[in-house]
Amino acid sequence: LSKQYFYREMLLRFLWLIVAVLCLSRGTNKRVARSPSQWSRTRKAIRIPTVSYSPTDINATALHEFSRLLRKAFPTVFSSSLVQHEVVADYSHLFTVQGSQPDLVPYMLLAHIDVVPASESDGWDAPPFSAKEIDNFIYGRGTLDDKECVMGMLQALEYLLLKGYRPQRGFYIGLGHDEEVSGLNGALNIVRLLKQRNVHLSFLLDEGLLVVDGVMKGLDGPAALIGVSEKGSATVKLSVTSAPGHSSMPPRESSIGILAAAVKRLEDNPMPMLFGQGPERGTFEHLAHKFIFPIRFLASNLWLFAPIVGRLLALKPETNAFSRTTTAVTMFNAGVKVNVLPSVAEAYVNFRIHSAQSLQEVLDLVDSTVGDQRVKVEVVDGFDPLPVSSYSETSYGFQIIKKSILDVFPQLTVAPGICVANTDSRHFKDLVADIYRFIPIWLVQYIGRLLERTLLQGQSQHLQPPLKTKP
Repeated sequence: LSKQYFYREMLLRFLWLIVAVLCLSRGTNKRVARSPSQWSRTRKAIRIPTVSYSPTDINATALHEFSRLLRKAFPTVFSSSLVQHEVVADYSHLFTVQGSQPDLVPYMLLAHIDVVPASESDGWDAPPFSAKEIDNFIYGRGTLDDKECVMGMLQALEYLLLKGYRPQRGFYIGLGHDEEVSGLNGALNIVRLLKQRNVHLSFLLDEGLLVVDGVMKGLDGPAALIGVSEKGSATVKLSVTSAPGHSSMPPRESSIGILAAAVKRLEDNPMPMLFGQGPERGTFEHLAHKFIFPIRFLASNLWLFAPIVGRLLALKPETNAFSRTTTAVTMFNAGVKVNVLPSVAEAYVNFRIHSAQSLQEVLDLVDSTVGDQRVKVEVVDGFDPLPVSSYSETSYGFQIIKKSILDVFPQLTVAPGICVANTDSRHFKDLVADIYRFIPIWLVQYIGRLLERTLLQGQSQHLQPPLKTKP
């Protein structure tokens, strides 16, 4: 991109730079200047249990309390003439920041307020809603998903407004309240509102991948991975119905046995290996020059070695997810009494769909693998993988995010990546072509050591994660 092009968007990059700095939670990083007031606000946010249990079961009381916290913590944001604030679907928030050049297509920053349930019995070193600080780390549900971004973005905007900031390009900040249960009220209603106003976005930035330190021992330095897509998803119900009976006179095959055999076939016959046919190829290509030999040789020649790399990655559950559509049996229900043969047995299987496959292709493979007419296969819900956003040298959104990351951390290698989990940003695909998923947090992950050992040794080894608690 030309120098003039970048200078025109200097304010946009500066906003993101501030967001990155204020969102970082790694206490050992000397580049982060901790603001006591900022961390106080973030800890207050974590202490509010904005839990989503299901689309119809959310903690409405906590969500109202969180709204009051936002108004108190960021008075300038809520009072500025440049910012229009709206409450959407009772609990979500939409901030519209006016730009001085309305002809420029706006962008959007997205985050979510809600968290998944947490119990102290889950092995936490500190109560999950205590926001307790231990060794320069704040512990609590929402510290990584996703209140650090909620508070970081609004703190950045508050800071810039106090400095007299006015952007050239307008932008939106969307805060959904039910992302953890698919965003069917928060994100979808924000989308409907923007559609009614004929809004189109230049790009959208949501949570997703991170700055990962230890992604692979053979990698020279940490890497920032920007998610350019996310996997699709399908939940399939398998069921077998047979005549009820008594355990004293069992048939040769029971409903449980028939269903168990079908489930075992799905586990024994995983979806085809597709490594190299999705965004994961770009990840390895961008990082190839930073690898030590022989990984550098393999990653630099994926045209030849993609099948080999894919098979090595498939040896570990943590890396197998990048190689194919994954199969996970998550629920199995049958029987009510030890001496009664159940008439119905049910199992639920969740698939996370690789970018090179479609939902229908996965369902067809499920039917052929089950291969038993006595087993009924029903789709509970599902959607295709998200389109892959552009990450070329001329991709506006990707290059702005990349440049901002390198402004803060020049030692990083930046690469595109694939999110194996799902976000509510998928609901915005009709408004924007390029959706990026990145959290400006420096995270040391044990998955890197798993990946490194898998590639260098080609064998399965058990490793314990270095982090004792759940972030």
